[in-house]
This record gives sequence, structure tokens and C-alpha cells, in this order.
Amino acid sequence: MKDYIEERVLTIAGYIIENRATVRDAAKQYGVSKSTVHKDMVDRLAEINPSLMHDVRKILDVNKQERHIRGGMATREKYLQKKR
Repeated sequence: MKDYIEERVLTIAGYIIENRATVRDAAKQYGVSKSTVHKDMVDRLAEINPSLMHDVRKILDVNKQERHIRGGMATREKYLQKKR
């Protein structure tokens, strides 16, 4: 694996852990696609640092479990804003 990819993977993993960020947030922060962030965190991080991958995976699993709630809240806010 190329050095810049390895560095990106570790940087994004640190960001996700530090901020409890979603894949979308991390992608926006570092200017890469959501697919890239996901591949980095699931596949590449396992090769580089398995224990760090375990910590990131916990956060991503929580985000996945909560996404339907966040989506519902966002939709509710959207329609509340329209009424005003």
C-alpha cells in the first residue's frame, strides 16, 4: 500500500474516533468520497491497525443503527421550516 493512502487511512480513523463522526462527515472533511472512506475504514485499516479498526467499527455501527432516527429528525425539521 502506498504511503499517502496509509497516512490518509490513519488520519481519517483518528478523526472518526475523536469526533464520533459519520462516514459522510469524514468524507466531507477530507475531500474524498464516502466510498473511499468506507473502504479505508473497513478493508485497509484492518491491514494497517486491527485494534484501531475495531474502535472505528464500533462508532460506525452505532451510526448505522441511528441513521433512520437522524433521517426522520432531518425530515421533520425540513417540514417545520417550510411551515414558518
